Amino acid sequence: MLQSSTLKFLKDLKKNNNRPWFEEHRQQYETAKKNFLQLTEKLITGISAFDPAIALLKAKDCVFRINRDVRFSKDKSPYKNNIAGYFNRNGKKGNGAGYYLHIEPGKSFAAGGMWMPEPKELASIRQEIDYSFESWKKIIGNTAFKKTFIEGIKGEALVRPPKGYDETNPAISYLKMKNFVVTKSFTDTEIQSKTFVKDVVNTFKAMKPMIDLIASKTCHSCY
Repeated sequence: MLQSSTLKFLKDLKKNNNRPWFEEHRQQYETAKKNFLQLTEKLITGISAFDPAIALLKAKDCVFRINRDVRFSKDKSPYKNNIAGYFNRNGKKGNGAGYYLHIEPGKSFAAGGMWMPEPKELASIRQEIDYSFESWKKIIGNTAFKKTFIEGIKGEALVRPPKGYDETNPAISYLKMKNFVVTKSFTDTEIQSKTFVKDVVNTFKAMKPMIDLIASKTCHSCY
């Protein structure tokens, strides 16, 4: 479970996002980081039960740095207001389909799929959905999937059909998509509950069939 002190640190950091304050409260940060790493280790164990590709990961391989890259951003705040981790065979460095956990007071969520794939990868995903639309419909129509991801697959979409596809294609609403991501939100109370790890693992398990289909066409080194 996530400790209340971890959430408090993130709330305080949002109000005091500057280096002097952070250095003064580095011990609180280290405690929060340790808490999230411990939670991440439990998640790796849980995910590995249905996705063996995750089994060799270490927590440090999955958890993102709290420092922001401000080089190309108008927002020069030096730190993120969240702690997060990404899980695929290559951990946080993996650019293929995978599982993501985001912890931020009032804005926590678990997500998975693939965000902004490269043009070649996007074309491969669209082709697979087109060729295997019946399988795709079974995946997104599965009871556990629909119950877990009430909003369905989210992300930007084209206005017109992509090149090579017709508006009458039965899969066209998915073929127009630029991203293939599902999310489930968690309240601050839920992320501090004793069942949080289990709840996140079940969320990831519900999205795995979708991730398998995407990963099979985008990142052969990931799965």
